[in-house]
Amino acid sequence: MRQLSLISGAALVVLAFAAVTRVSDTREGLIAEVITLLGGLAGIGLLVYGLTARRASAGRPSSMPRPLTQHAPRPRATRDLVLGAGGIGLALVLLGGLAVSGGLLWAAFGLALLLPMVSGCVYLCVRFVRASR
Repeated sequence: MRQLSLISGAALVVLAFAAVTRVSDTREGLIAEVITLLGGLAGIGLLVYGLTARRASAGRPSSMPRPLTQHAPRPRATRDLVLGAGGIGLALVLLGGLAVSGGLLWAAFGLALLLPMVSGCVYLCVRFVRASR
């Protein structure tokens, strides 16, 4: 499955680069541009999946239950707090810059785009605080 994802992802990215030559300032050109961008996005997604997916273990079928092991919870590293606070600070700086240069509407649009990053940073900070109790 990984090799198929890598091959099809690479093919989609190559096709997207090749299709750039057909983009023009006409209605058909805009449609070709959207299709090119979506094809490139799908290709990048397949490439990322193919490069990061774990290999299936050959020794044990997937239907067999895994042996249960008790892991002691590790204390959270201060790196989580630093990364979370740094990400929130970066988001505030970016949103402040958008508000000053573009107005509140652009700041709201930027907040919508940065919301996944901000929620991940808040998650890291909350996880660090909960683990230290």
